[in-house]
Amino acid sequence: MKRFHVHVSVPALDDAIRFYSTLFAAEPTVRKPDYAKWMLDDPRVNFAISQRGALPGLNHLGIQVESEDELQDMQQRLEATEDGYTAEIGAACCYARSDKYWVNDPVGIAWETYHTLDTIPMFNDAAEAGGCCVPAAAAPATVHNKPASTLCCGPATGAKSSCC
Repeated sequence: MKRFHVHVSVPALDDAIRFYSTLFAAEPTVRKPDYAKWMLDDPRVNFAISQRGALPGLNHLGIQVESEDELQDMQQRLEATEDGYTAEIGAACCYARSDKYWVNDPVGIAWETYHTLDTIPMFNDAAEAGGCCVPAAAAPATVHNKPASTLCCGPATGAKSSCC
């Protein structure tokens, strides 16, 4: 069975942990000095946050699978998109060792499909304290120089948005 994955970069980990623990009515299942993860069943999601130097906001989305067969099925789906993908076999990221495939959607959001093989004691194999392990070829899209009031469903400034 697959699980939806969301990874958000945050500027203040403790504040975000308090917020999301209240929102989800659960404490993180994994908590590290720079990372936290909730493995929720309602909704079925792997929700992760990290404070690793990336811009705050959506880092990437993904689909976590429970078997090698499911991962191969996801790889075939990525191939069918004809957008190209990046394979990472035995990757070390987010305190876990995983086989994964990355692709960008049409607007540039990085999507990760992966099967977790084991936990590891460090965030990744690299010595630097950089952002999450999104490959450069699948770096998430960012929107710059747009006030929140102009974004769909952003904070309202008195005007109603027709997009939500």
